Amino acid sequence: MGRAGCCYRGAERLASPSAVRRFRPLLLLIIGLCCGAHIGHCQVATTQCRIQKCTTDFVSLTSHLTPAVDGFDTEFCKALRAYSACTQRTAKACRGNLVFHSALLGISDLMSQRSCSTDGPTPSVHPEIPHEPCNYHSRTQHTHTHSHSHGHGHSRSWPGYLFCGLFGDPHLRTFKDSFQTCKVEGAWPLIDNDYLSVQVTNVPVVPGSSATATNKITIIFKPYEGCTDQRVYQAVTDSLPAAFDDGTVSSGDPIHTSFGADGVAGKVRALWISERSPGRHVELHAGYIGVTVIIRQLGRYLTLAVRIPEEMAQAYDDTQDLQLCLNGCPSSERIDQAGHLPLPLSPPALGLQQQQLRRPSYASQTQAYPHGATHVFAMDGAKERCSEQLEVLDIYFHSCMFDLLTTGDANFTLAAHSAQKDMESLHPHRDRWRIYPRGSAASYFHSDSHLIKKLALLLLCALSIVFV
Repeated sequence: MGRAGCCYRGAERLASPSAVRRFRPLLLLIIGLCCGAHIGHCQVATTQCRIQKCTTDFVSLTSHLTPAVDGFDTEFCKALRAYSACTQRTAKACRGNLVFHSALLGISDLMSQRSCSTDGPTPSVHPEIPHEPCNYHSRTQHTHTHSHSHGHGHSRSWPGYLFCGLFGDPHLRTFKDSFQTCKVEGAWPLIDNDYLSVQVTNVPVVPGSSATATNKITIIFKPYEGCTDQRVYQAVTDSLPAAFDDGTVSSGDPIHTSFGADGVAGKVRALWISERSPGRHVELHAGYIGVTVIIRQLGRYLTLAVRIPEEMAQAYDDTQDLQLCLNGCPSSERIDQAGHLPLPLSPPALGLQQQQLRRPSYASQTQAYPHGATHVFAMDGAKERCSEQLEVLDIYFHSCMFDLLTTGDANFTLAAHSAQKDMESLHPHRDRWRIYPRGSAASYFHSDSHLIKKLALLLLCALSIVFV
């Protein structure tokens, strides 16, 4: 049995049950760095060890389960017992494999969390996954399973998703996680493909500044055979409807059962609208194409966040190449300078009738300030106000500072906070959440994060040798 990788010396003794318990935090750190940082030099699997197969089977058994649906815990416990049994069968071959021992710890933790018994039924190796043509995940999972039955082992079992967001003056986060601040006055397409069109209209915010903000959003869900007819949703300032233009709130036949927070079961359709806060927060769910859209109104302006499968986002032709989410703003429309957004030294004229804002109660972080209420913020005042909503000094905090200094409208603080929360809700890659302004200390740290991970990995490997 061969050994491979940088972390194998003394691994057999390190992986003994007593040492695993003693050095559990260290083991988890090593595994996290090896796997999370995608560093191929720390591959510890051997040719006979089948831990990867065990893990793949577990994912296959649980990927179609929904926590909100009745019976989830029962089926999840069955899958965990099958996972545990698989690891026992390959335990001898996986001796000294840190991935294997990390999996054992994970199984134990999950079984404890779900109160699963060690004895009980296990599911079949290849569970029957219900095929729902108007449910994107079910459809892609069915395609993956069908491909594997014909020997195509390299199909992806989980679709890749992309995120795009727009808020403030306006600040755009593209599918590629490029963060831009743009003028883009008038109507501009964010997304325009074979399945979905999203267009925003931006208007000037204050005299003397090129900054604009969004006061209208139009979304067209294009017809999808067997699932939905075309539906159009339009939101404008002070009109955030909980229905499509034709008055309907959903489209298509019911595709599966969903349980709400109150425990009441209902049928989810191919396309539907959820009003989270009347006139302030609406979500649109297009299950047939795997798309989720969040729209909010804060003050006089709108924010937008979108999650879409990569294959859907890429379904366009040459006539649809002007998409801000896909390619960013044209260079002539950029306010930032190649990613650097300089803060204004002095605010533009905000009009003769300015209202001094009294400091409100922050019992609710989503309570908007009165329309039109403005205040001339100095740098320190803007920083203090933004820090009341945003704890991390990332690009959302920087954008908040820019908007306050530019407009004096404290609602942009709430817009940045909500945009950040919506990004965290929809963005599929947690390791890409944080973007830092160019030139900040944090940006230098994160630009060298890959090197730091490598150095930390080498240090932990050395510690694992010393401890044994």
